[in-house]
Amino acid sequence: MQEYKENNKVRNIVIILSTFFIGALAMYGLIRLYPMTINNNVVKTIKDVTVTDTGIADAVEKVYDSVVTVETYVNKRFGNSIQLYSTGTGFVYKDENGKAYILTNNHVIESGVEIHVVFTNGTSVKAEVVGKDSYADIAVLSVSSKDIISVASIGSSVDLRLGDTVFAVGAPIDSSAYSWSVTRGIISGKDRLVEVSTGNSSTNDYVMSVLQTDTAINSGNSGGPLANSNGEVIGINSMKLASESIEGMGFAIPIETAIEYADKITKNETITRPYLGISMINVSAVLNQLDTSVNSGVYIDEVESGSPAADAGLKEGDIIVKINGENVTSVAFLRYQLYKHQVGDKISVSYYRGNDLKETTINLTKAASN
Repeated sequence: MQEYKENNKVRNIVIILSTFFIGALAMYGLIRLYPMTINNNVVKTIKDVTVTDTGIADAVEKVYDSVVTVETYVNKRFGNSIQLYSTGTGFVYKDENGKAYILTNNHVIESGVEIHVVFTNGTSVKAEVVGKDSYADIAVLSVSSKDIISVASIGSSVDLRLGDTVFAVGAPIDSSAYSWSVTRGIISGKDRLVEVSTGNSSTNDYVMSVLQTDTAINSGNSGGPLANSNGEVIGINSMKLASESIEGMGFAIPIETAIEYADKITKNETITRPYLGISMINVSAVLNQLDTSVNSGVYIDEVESGSPAADAGLKEGDIIVKINGENVTSVAFLRYQLYKHQVGDKISVSYYRGNDLKETTINLTKAASN
């Protein structure tokens, strides 16, 4: 019986090996007999692959002639003449009652005594500064309707999705030699909070909620349009995060925010913001001078008599850490949280006095300088 089992085992092994070698020989024979058929099938599969991206030329043409180069002139140091100081970008966003209105950034024109705009046909026109706002970084210029070539179509940033195609048109590197350059990218992020300086300050004093894009944006692109693949403006290019370790991070003000402030400017409405009536310092800047365990927030250096802060009981030396439950880590973020509210609103403020956490309610009023 044992011998029978051994013989049966050997026979099974022989059958398996024979089957394997016969199958291998059959496959080899097929390849030898039909080599062209197999190769042709492979080639045909490769040829069926096609590229469907046809570019965004039509969308670019839609917005292109509405874009202008903004030239900012300053007084010469000696004499009464003016000289070109810098260039930026803008675009015609509205045309009514014989006037065409151009949107750009406040920082593009803030140093100028005279502003000119240049159209795609080479025509240069002196523009009137209708108004501007430093915190929104928005400025509105106007020229005669007869001077313009085209008006941009305004889109929406609300329904943008990450990965949507966008492009910028502008005058990069502060040089007219590259005016109306077109760069393309995608929406990389929405509602990004970026700390910025509103003037020539070396420290950031405000926070802006912006769109993030990997579209190439350089300094001269500021004020120009960021458009979607339909050629509609969905943002105003405002800044670029530049660093040796960071590349491809540009930012744009959402068009809804820009239009909101532009409408107030063109309607001659005063842009007012609430104030607290305090002098502020970042806790991080004076941390080694404070006898407290608090390591971030806003240190109150001085309280104005009769101000909303004084009326609410805030004192010099207090450290504000929250507004309406939202963290306040710096002066920039305090302004961002504060300016979400209107004059007349009430806000709750959490603050430390020494190591004791306290809370108060502040009735917001308008600053005398607004």
